[in-house]
Amino acid sequence: MDVAVIGDTHIPSRAHAIPAPFRERIEAADHVIHTGDFDAEGTLADIRAMASRLTAVAGNVDRRMGLPDVATVELGDVTFVVTHGAGSHRGYERRVANIVREEAGPNAVGVAGHTHEVLDTVHDGVRLLNPGSATGAPSADRATMLTLGVRDGELDVTVHEA
Repeated sequence: MDVAVIGDTHIPSRAHAIPAPFRERIEAADHVIHTGDFDAEGTLADIRAMASRLTAVAGNVDRRMGLPDVATVELGDVTFVVTHGAGSHRGYERRVANIVREEAGPNAVGVAGHTHEVLDTVHDGVRLLNPGSATGAPSADRATMLTLGVRDGELDVTVHEA
């Protein structure tokens, strides 16, 4: 299964559009995960139209869109816990790892945004992924996203820049 992971799009307040190469990856993916901060309902609608299947959570600027704060999805025998990760940058990894443990246990993979910085690390036994900002919205220094190859419980992560 091929999964596109994006977040922190911030359209229209900080950016105008998702780069075309990223749009192509989103449209080709079997599943799309968005870590929040769409910024506008039109942005959410645009991504829903591109994605064959979408798991999305509310970011700290998405409070009126009816999205959950945390979502859990199983793809290719891997459980993903998706949250925005809002709050201080200090303690970010600990905070997200704790949410993952509470929702699905330590074997799940945490997917979060908020920092606009790409992350693929293990914190206290929990793997954490952050796609950065799909539009390069400030404070990001470039547009980034992740694609995941998920098969039989194995996960292959690729970082893309535009």
